[in-house]
Amino acid sequence: MIKGFAPAKVNLALHVTGQRADGLHLLDSLVCFADVGDEVSVTPSAQFTLSVEGADGLAAGDDNLVLKAARCFGANAGARIRLNKKLPVAAGLGGGSADAACTLRLLSKLWQLDLPAAADILALGADVPVCLTGRSARMQGIGEAITPLENMPPFAAVLVNPGVAVPTQSVFNSLKSKDNSPLNPIPNSENPADWIAYISMLRNDLEVPALQIAPVIDRVLERLGSSERCAIARMSGSGASCFGLFETREAAQLSAQKIRALEPDWWVVDCWLGGSAHT
Repeated sequence: MIKGFAPAKVNLALHVTGQRADGLHLLDSLVCFADVGDEVSVTPSAQFTLSVEGADGLAAGDDNLVLKAARCFGANAGARIRLNKKLPVAAGLGGGSADAACTLRLLSKLWQLDLPAAADILALGADVPVCLTGRSARMQGIGEAITPLENMPPFAAVLVNPGVAVPTQSVFNSLKSKDNSPLNPIPNSENPADWIAYISMLRNDLEVPALQIAPVIDRVLERLGSSERCAIARMSGSGASCFGLFETREAAQLSAQKIRALEPDWWVVDCWLGGSAHT
């Protein structure tokens, strides 16, 4: 058995800069990874099987992204894949893409094969290539253009999901402006204060349409934003998960405790964001 870690992906900013003729949206996003996530393991087997633990309503059928990733190799081999879900489903944290990327890494090692072609990996989803890197990056285009950000420092953070699934396609369909400005120039600094100031000037263009679908997101942002020493509160991806960046890990831990007490039905974790994800 080979085990791997599929970290939560957080969009610190997500600008929608256009839409192609084929309907795919062009993005410019600041992406980093958390030290919380799902767990994947693979074991040699005569056929493909997938078992899922820890997630109600997540099917292990043929359309599961993990199995789609496994088939990208075109290998005449099987594997028993086990997915232990710790991240909420359809949450804007890239859980499915992270699981697929982790599966690709593990099967490449198990079978001693090169990773599938870049086009096949991108076809799995826009977030899969950046999840495969597992590092802080600027993601552009339809997900194929990835620039590592070696100078981005780690941030103490709180991730919150109110338990409401938000369909990504519905959010994009509700987006009124699809030709927005790209990210500002990336800071040439490793100073957390410089990055906080920079991220504060950015935005998530999907936040407004997501709020129309799931108004509870506004309450999530209020809970985070009103926490002591919270520097930024913003939605990640297409929602409904949001993040808060904090001055210290202790402040993040205290915020998470208070939000859990106020909203016991929500998924709330404090974590580190940034750096290289554990694989």
